[in-house]
Amino acid sequence: MLTRLFHAHGLLVASHPWEVIVGTVTLTICMMSMNMFTGNDQICGWNFDCPKTDEQILSSDIIILTITRCIAIIYIYFQFQNLRQLGSKYILGKCVQWFSFNSPYFSTHLTTFTCTGKSDEALPFFLLLIDLSKACALAKFALSSSSQEEVRDNIARGMAVLGPTFTLDALVECLVIGVGTMSGVRQLEIMCGFGCMSVLANYFVFMTFFPACVSLVLELSRESQEGHPIWQLHHFSKALEEEDNKPNPVTQRVKMIMSLGLVMVHAHSRWIAEPQSVNNTAGLPRVAMELSHLSPRRIDPEMPLWHFYLTRMVTMDIEQVICLALALLLAIKYIFFEKVETESTLSIKSPLSTSTTARRATTDSCCRKVPPITGLVTTAPASTQESVTKGDWLSELRPLASVLQLGPGFLSDAEVMLLVSSKHIPAYKLEMALERPERGVSIRRQMISSKLACPSALSSLPYAHYDYSKVMGTCCENVIGYMPVPVGVAGPLHLDGKQFQVPLATTEGCLVASTNRGCRAIALSGGARSCILGDSMTRGPLVRLPSACQAAEVKAWLESTDGFQVVKEAFDSSSRFARLQKLLVALAGRNLYIRFHSQTGDAMGMNMISKGTEQALSQLQQHFPDLQVVALSGNFCTDKKPAAVNWIEGRGKSAVCEATIPARVVREVLKTSTQALVEVNINKNLVGSAMAGSIGGFNAHAANLVTAIYIACGQDPAQSVGSSNCITLMEASGPSGDDLYISCTMPSIELGTVGGGTNLPPQQACLQMLGVQGPCSDCPGENARQLARLVCATVLAGELSLMSALAAGHLVKSHMTHNRSKVDLQSPGTCTQNSS
Repeated sequence: MLTRLFHAHGLLVASHPWEVIVGTVTLTICMMSMNMFTGNDQICGWNFDCPKTDEQILSSDIIILTITRCIAIIYIYFQFQNLRQLGSKYILGKCVQWFSFNSPYFSTHLTTFTCTGKSDEALPFFLLLIDLSKACALAKFALSSSSQEEVRDNIARGMAVLGPTFTLDALVECLVIGVGTMSGVRQLEIMCGFGCMSVLANYFVFMTFFPACVSLVLELSRESQEGHPIWQLHHFSKALEEEDNKPNPVTQRVKMIMSLGLVMVHAHSRWIAEPQSVNNTAGLPRVAMELSHLSPRRIDPEMPLWHFYLTRMVTMDIEQVICLALALLLAIKYIFFEKVETESTLSIKSPLSTSTTARRATTDSCCRKVPPITGLVTTAPASTQESVTKGDWLSELRPLASVLQLGPGFLSDAEVMLLVSSKHIPAYKLEMALERPERGVSIRRQMISSKLACPSALSSLPYAHYDYSKVMGTCCENVIGYMPVPVGVAGPLHLDGKQFQVPLATTEGCLVASTNRGCRAIALSGGARSCILGDSMTRGPLVRLPSACQAAEVKAWLESTDGFQVVKEAFDSSSRFARLQKLLVALAGRNLYIRFHSQTGDAMGMNMISKGTEQALSQLQQHFPDLQVVALSGNFCTDKKPAAVNWIEGRGKSAVCEATIPARVVREVLKTSTQALVEVNINKNLVGSAMAGSIGGFNAHAANLVTAIYIACGQDPAQSVGSSNCITLMEASGPSGDDLYISCTMPSIELGTVGGGTNLPPQQACLQMLGVQGPCSDCPGENARQLARLVCATVLAGELSLMSALAAGHLVKSHMTHNRSKVDLQSPGTCTQNSS
């Protein structure tokens, strides 16, 4: 309830920044005007001199107040220094400066308006109460946006996260500080009253003025940055939301209980003090009564404003001089003597000059220009180095010692490369070290380009506008870009009473068109039917015993019921989905090869089954202490290599698909005859493959379809080696023997719908086309099995069409039509230099 309320409030404020800012400033001006013209003699302002008390001011009090003010100024200085962690020295600082100024100024006038007494001595204590962490946290939510709409949404999200906690904190602070207003000590009551008003003003400004300022500043800044994100703090804001800002339930309960207790204390005190208020003159509060004896001296109302403030400055006390001098010194140090770490994470765009040199500092048209750095990378002689044109962006290379003091987010590209060259940042960790993974890829491209024989080689390899956060630690390392591959669609494929549009990622012409013809023939024949024959991923570790006889003893134990049960319990305990089905044990001398077969849910399952295998081997070593694990994979799996064991025993999903094509469809769609197809299939796919000594290759081109689907759907393309095992059978059927019966049997389809490349958005889109993206909630593993059926059925469509083209003699003609390049290629060995 509260979260939705604060979210709506944050969205409203961020969507109407001008209205909120103008309204807040107007309210402050109105209160200033009311204070100025109410005639209250207790107010210090233009044309009013501050009242002086008759009590003696001790020198120790002056020293304490001076020290407190200086501490407050230094505290604010360090708060502003912390803002540099957000990547901005001034822009965000202006927002927080307004936030810091507006709160005490607003609360000062609110305090004097409510007759709580003099507040200038309490102002330093308020500055110590200012907590910019909430403001910075809200700003970080906004700064993680890439568009103004996202800025508003993120401010609303940050307000929903921070609002309830900040509201409770403000309530507790008011109640705690408010206890001092009942102390009976006049000075303490004045300071505590001002503190309560300050907390309320701080809360008001945080909820209205500050988020509006952040939204407006980012909107104006983004316009100057061509709409690109200024800051990239996605991971930080997510961690901030998930960890740092999660309210602690225990703390929240304690605050609530303490708040209720303080409310009771205040209510009780006010109830007791109520009868006494009758005796107060004119019903004024006690603090106002104590100050009523003061007689301020009124200054000439016609005194000009500048004369009033000049007089006040000339007659400043010594502590005021000290505080002003300290503030000025810190301001000068911050502005002029601290290096301007202009936002290296900002999206600074500048055109790149290019030349025809053989070695260049960078070739990316969307990257900032980095000058040659001596000792960083191998550069060409000075005469051949890339020239720097006027207007190019140059980074000032600071000494390594000073560079190491800063985070990578505040460094130029050249300085990051300096850290990589000096081994302070591993090159393969650039994406993790920087706030934006894309920037890490960009810097790596710059470093690689300067070392290539053809520096412009990477100019046509795209890298921008890609979510590398889903790649890091999962799919690829040392990334320099991504490879766009054309994706075609074949279909509709009628399978098991449903229709599917099958995505195929390939650069081979005719493949999609040929498969599409096979799908059409299947659809006109009533569709294909499929069945899963087996579902088990394998891992085959190699273990060694001191002797062959001991190895035989272990083999017998593993093949026994008791031995298998012990290993199974250890294996199954490693995962929710991994379930050991069987063991296949082979012996070679004293070496033992154990092939674990296990279901793996919707995942392809190599990592899952490897983990289970390790658990099982640990249990096995407890029973046979002399057993030595030589390798977790002993090639008895077998993964990504041609192997008869996969063809015979199966690996992954084993599937079969069949269809009966009427004679009319064979003639009209496939342009051949059943007899010709059967003859070609026997002599090519069966006899020809046997003559070649093929293992599992009794098909025309199953690997074509398997690989195309694998690339499109985020599978491991290398596993098409074993997944393409297929035997295609054709025979005449029907009453007249003119119909064609075709089947494809594939015993080792290795795939999954979760993990690996299936986490990338484009690959997920292709899986969604097939209706198998992610895990199956109703029946774990069913999405992966359905994908295996689709692979087998698509192979059947491809086999049907290609075999028909061979039987009809159309293969060369179709490839010359669809697969012959019409682009004149450059002669080998040329290197085209970019020019701009």
